[in-house]
Amino acid sequence: MYPLFLLILGVSGVYSDSHSLRHYYTGVSGTGWGLPEVSIAGYVDDQQIGSYNSDSRLAQPRVPWIDKLEPEFWDRQTQRGKDIQTFFNYTMRTAMSQLNRTGGSHTFQAMHGCELTDDGSIAVYDQYGYDGEDAMYLDTKTWLYKPTVPEAQYTAQIWNSPDVRQGEIMKNYLQRLCAEWLKDVLQIGRDVLEKRVTPEVKVTGQKLGRVTVLHCQVYGFHPRAVDVRWMKNKQEEVPLDEAIVILPNPDGTYQTRVTAEVPTGEEDSYSCEVNHSRMKKSIRMSLNVTASV
Repeated sequence: MYPLFLLILGVSGVYSDSHSLRHYYTGVSGTGWGLPEVSIAGYVDDQQIGSYNSDSRLAQPRVPWIDKLEPEFWDRQTQRGKDIQTFFNYTMRTAMSQLNRTGGSHTFQAMHGCELTDDGSIAVYDQYGYDGEDAMYLDTKTWLYKPTVPEAQYTAQIWNSPDVRQGEIMKNYLQRLCAEWLKDVLQIGRDVLEKRVTPEVKVTGQKLGRVTVLHCQVYGFHPRAVDVRWMKNKQEEVPLDEAIVILPNPDGTYQTRVTAEVPTGEEDSYSCEVNHSRMKKSIRMSLNVTASV
């Protein structure tokens, strides 16, 4: 395994200033995917900062501020990308053989990274999947790989063997090198990664016969993580039919809209509650139905 491609992803928590780095690897076999045979994507927080794929065979920056790194850095990442491409091609063939799936189109995926929380602790993870299903992960208590499907047992045994000890290699990388890289990248992109913008909130409603559709629009906030919910009588949370989707704005901030349906005539009992790391306390806005259909 080559856990060396230092393109990075971090994710901020809703109520903390934690950051994490993640690396995504995807290998595909067969035709019809419309994707490169091997792709690597790296992110810091919610921004993709670099990538490599087997078509271009180049590691490239994806955000302007990461250009502060010297050109030699990207040359080294290009070579490491080529090494990982070789490894993924081998792993893909091995996985297909072990899973008895030698024909058709298949995917092999990996994700690993580290998180530095605001209290200084480190959390790490290393996970693998095949054809969209979990296959194996690194147990960070024992530093041994645990298969989640029977077909991955052989690979786990090899990686856990005294001659390989892949878990120990990843432990050193994730707990030391990954954390060091995260700190370096945060220094380079601090103005972008740690900017704080308070969300704006707008609440509207549409009467549709016996029900009223409530809309809570939250926009212009950064970082990305936000908690939005509809409350009845300020105490009871309203179940939602759909998952909350957070979308980027052109200026680097984010927006989301959370919708709930309630009986017409009871609109005044409902309020939208918003929590964000930029806010000292939550925002609560009651509905004023101004639109009707």
